[in-house]
Amino acid sequence: MSMIIPLSVLDLAPIAAGSTAMQALRNTVELARLAEQLGYTRFWLAEHHGIPSIASSAPEILIAHVAAATRRIRVGSGGIMLPNHAPLRIAEAFHTLEALHPGRIDLGIGRAPGTDPVTSSALRPFDPEQFPMQVTELLSLSRGDFPESHPFHRVRVVPSDVRLPPVWLLGSSGASARFAGSLGLGYGFASHFSPAPPEPAFRAYREAFQPSEWFQRPHTILALAVVCAETDERADYLARSLDLNWVRLHRNQLGPIPSPEEATSYPYTPEDLALIRNYRELLVVGDPETVRDRILRVVEETGADEVMVSTMLYSHEDRLKSYTLLAEAMR
Repeated sequence: MSMIIPLSVLDLAPIAAGSTAMQALRNTVELARLAEQLGYTRFWLAEHHGIPSIASSAPEILIAHVAAATRRIRVGSGGIMLPNHAPLRIAEAFHTLEALHPGRIDLGIGRAPGTDPVTSSALRPFDPEQFPMQVTELLSLSRGDFPESHPFHRVRVVPSDVRLPPVWLLGSSGASARFAGSLGLGYGFASHFSPAPPEPAFRAYREAFQPSEWFQRPHTILALAVVCAETDERADYLARSLDLNWVRLHRNQLGPIPSPEEATSYPYTPEDLALIRNYRELLVVGDPETVRDRILRVVEETGADEVMVSTMLYSHEDRLKSYTLLAEAMR
């Protein structure tokens, strides 16, 4: 049975306290196989560097691994942080992925560093103002359509007998929305961590949209942070891991994802509790009916074409259960 609205997965390969990054990567493959069985549309992998709770630092490698371990689900990046990379390198990587897994790869790209300034400087000099130029360079390298006067006119992206997979621009503020539409790309909005309303960005994207080789019509993805469990109480308990993780992130006290037990007993300050209250506004937490109703309400408000779900929990089993309950509720 099809879902009410297409659902996809955004995975960061979360590392739980007491576990390892190796286990987190194995968990990612298990989740991808389950997502395929449950009828999810895509399985995207994020790019983050130097974060003790996230094992997804090389999404292009994980994409190849996950695509090889599955058969039908689309696999892609959510996203490649383009200012960290030379556009030619990304073009080559995703031409290769498209050649290995034709018709199943997505290239989502963003302009944030995905890390702290020091780690970012170890990757390459970071300049987000170059992002629009990098995107157009990436597309022109893939198409081979630089004019003869351009220094890259004779640069060849190999494998050359495929094109880039569908390209999506990912944003959290709306700054890239109109740009994405003008290029005929897909557009995703990060409501799983951004308090900015997605509606203005989606509207600007649709108004600017021009059909392209990838998209004949605009397509918007709304990313949401979701915790689904058998009861509202159980879901709230599991989400406490995210509460403490959020507090530590804002204190720059990074670590693996804490257990709900540790989060429950943590001595929060009044400032911490205020931070958590605001953060919970971004989360969709509850039993299957509660979560389904909230998601459908958000979709109706935003006009999103697809919902991409990020579920970062301490227990891998609880994470699998959350995605299972959600898929069943949305049929």
